[in-house]
Amino acid sequence: MFHPAGDPADTGNFPAMFQPDLLIPEFPILDQMIQGRPLVYLDNAATTQKPMAVLLASRHYYEAINSNIHRGTHHLARLATEAFENARNTVASHLNAATPDEVIFTSGTTDAINLVANILSLSGRIGPGDEVLISTLEHHSNIVPWQMLCERAGAVLKVIPCHDDGRLDQAAFLTLLEGRVKILALTWISNSFGTVNPVAEMTAAAKAAGALVMLDAAQAAAHQRIDVQALGIDFLAFSGHKIYAPTGIGVLWGRAEILNSLPPWRGGGEMIKEVTFEKTTYNELPFKYEAGTPNIEGAIALAAAIDFVNGIGLSMIQPYEQALIRAAAEALADIPGIRFYGPADRAGALSFNVEGVHHYDLGTLLDQMGVAVRTGHHCCQPLMARFGITGTVRASFALYNTESDVAALAAATAKAVSMLR
Repeated sequence: MFHPAGDPADTGNFPAMFQPDLLIPEFPILDQMIQGRPLVYLDNAATTQKPMAVLLASRHYYEAINSNIHRGTHHLARLATEAFENARNTVASHLNAATPDEVIFTSGTTDAINLVANILSLSGRIGPGDEVLISTLEHHSNIVPWQMLCERAGAVLKVIPCHDDGRLDQAAFLTLLEGRVKILALTWISNSFGTVNPVAEMTAAAKAAGALVMLDAAQAAAHQRIDVQALGIDFLAFSGHKIYAPTGIGVLWGRAEILNSLPPWRGGGEMIKEVTFEKTTYNELPFKYEAGTPNIEGAIALAAAIDFVNGIGLSMIQPYEQALIRAAAEALADIPGIRFYGPADRAGALSFNVEGVHHYDLGTLLDQMGVAVRTGHHCCQPLMARFGITGTVRASFALYNTESDVAALAAATAKAVSMLR
């Protein structure tokens, strides 16, 4: 039995002082009924709910300091610029970036990955016969931009296979590095199976082979401490809406010396120093990659979300969420015909199917019982094809989920399966 508080000896590595019930009131959206039942929100890998600190930060921007940034000299412009750049400082500190200039605000992980793929293509650093290495576990946003780059550059896309337990084949990975790999683009945590990749070790191997490394931290940001310098990577991307911030804001971190050596991508305001009809000179980092008016409110709210998470502590959140996932797997294990995907030490998400039951039908019935999960291929069609399935039911967890949510998931799943068989 999973206990949210009590004797640590009864809870394994669970932090006994973590009290999720005290956090739930910070998330107003959770206080509602779905089909006459209390909402059980287990779709956090798709997007997390927002605490009052984030909602208030967004509201304060629009109510008190709404203005465009950097170029204005009036009072509101100065306040908005200060808040926006303070947000950049918050992100830089959270990532342990060498300088805030390495933090580029984007619309999300997808935008950040596309930015890197495009500037590498424009720079000519990847050419005919070169190789781009990704993995079987990748989200479409870490597949398609690299396919597009390969089509433009004449490069070859190579894929690290995975074992039946959802872990990447490390021997195959090392063999693939013997080719002409120019960049490894890798997810830290699989959004579908919850597999946690050994990114530090894989990064070291890729760097030794002369490759750049880009890490997709969309799923990791809310669950793992991130230290970009310790990881040794070159680029990292994450989305605000998966770490309790609004949609439409994200981050690309890039090593300054590499970003300085690469060309800009989008043209427009802010990314320039001087424009004439004959020639344009480009701005320094980070503005070189932030053309146009940014999502000012989103960046400010993202900083509030990061402060909220750090105020609780990832060292408390991570083991608590892992205990929830273990408890969910144990509670569901007695359902006849259930199959789990991914390794036992998964993070963030628990993906499963039940023999003879379509994942969409199961998810629909769960919704009617007030339990929100995700069904389908989770933007990972190649991974689904690898396992011979069209999709899964995915329950994904956050710091506001509780043991009662796990119990509701298990009871609703058992009931739905009995109705569908």
